Amino acid sequence: MKVLLAGGGTAGHINPALAIAGYIKQQEPDTEFLFIGNRDGMEQRLVKAAGYPIKSVVISGFKRSFSPKSIIHNVKTVAHSFTSRSQAKRIIREFDPDICIGTGGYVSGPVILAACNLGYPAVIHEQNAYPGVTNKMLAKNVKKVMLAIEDAKKHFDQRASFVTTGNPIRPEILTTKYDAARKRLGLESCDKPVILSFGGSLGAQCINEAMAELIARSAKDQKYYHIHAYGQQGGYMLDLLKEKGVDPAKFDNLDVRPYIDNMNDCLAACDLVISRAGAITLSEVQAKGRPAILIPSPFVAENHQYHNAMSMANQKAAMVIEQKDLTGEKLIETVDSMVVDRSVLAEYRKNAQKMAITDANERIYKTIKEVLNS
Repeated sequence: MKVLLAGGGTAGHINPALAIAGYIKQQEPDTEFLFIGNRDGMEQRLVKAAGYPIKSVVISGFKRSFSPKSIIHNVKTVAHSFTSRSQAKRIIREFDPDICIGTGGYVSGPVILAACNLGYPAVIHEQNAYPGVTNKMLAKNVKKVMLAIEDAKKHFDQRASFVTTGNPIRPEILTTKYDAARKRLGLESCDKPVILSFGGSLGAQCINEAMAELIARSAKDQKYYHIHAYGQQGGYMLDLLKEKGVDPAKFDNLDVRPYIDNMNDCLAACDLVISRAGAITLSEVQAKGRPAILIPSPFVAENHQYHNAMSMANQKAAMVIEQKDLTGEKLIETVDSMVVDRSVLAEYRKNAQKMAITDANERIYKTIKEVLNS
């Protein structure tokens, strides 16, 4: 089988494509893969690091500002939309895939549209509760629209063909057990609620500042155990804590670091997650049945993180604090309201588990095979 994949711009579009490719490879080791990505996108690094070949087109998104710089950018974007489609057609013809898979982002549009125009079977995968512009545009052209969240269907053209598959989840997230994770983290005898918090690889200033208030209080009253990642650009948080009289290295209930490179252990060991509301993060949180306080980023396309977060809040699996309302005091109040009564945490945990789709890879593979055999 020959599989072409297109998706990029953010890890939220690239990692699902890599997960799909990885599962197909497990099932059919002789499969040939080719990724198409934006020439300057992070997919170039991530796809190559995963060992897959990638070819490039040049594409960009529209800016909504009417500044001279934005107008020039948008003129170039229109030109790129034509050239990228012809580039994609040439690559597709040369590779001659059995199926084409789009996982969102600007690059997915011209590639999957070109595949459909050339008569190749194509499917797309939408990770979010509120779909991106590219996938909404492609929906009526492809054979199947694979949804991570059932609620997303109402935002699409209803003439499309849908199947709910969930988001692909890393195997180590699914298989890591609570007791083993606690042992590796040195938490076997910890009797405090464990709070895991992070704001993405770069860090989110609003989350860091609010968490600093909560962590400073925990340093004094020892109420919670904290694992917090402040991100690549969040080094200022250590100074912020020290201004509050807290050196994390001197407190045995504080684990404050730039990155979490053992997310499987941290997620398995924690009692509560505080994070943004990226689609893959939420799928992993649900898979582990972890209650969450979600602070959706207001700076993403179509405000999709807010819709992701509300899909959990509506099932009473998470509480949502919008960034405009976030303060240290508000975060402390929300954490206490969820954690003090263990029965509340238990209810949120149960509801999160009900939302989980842990066989997404299998569902996606089954859908691909059905399209190929139809």
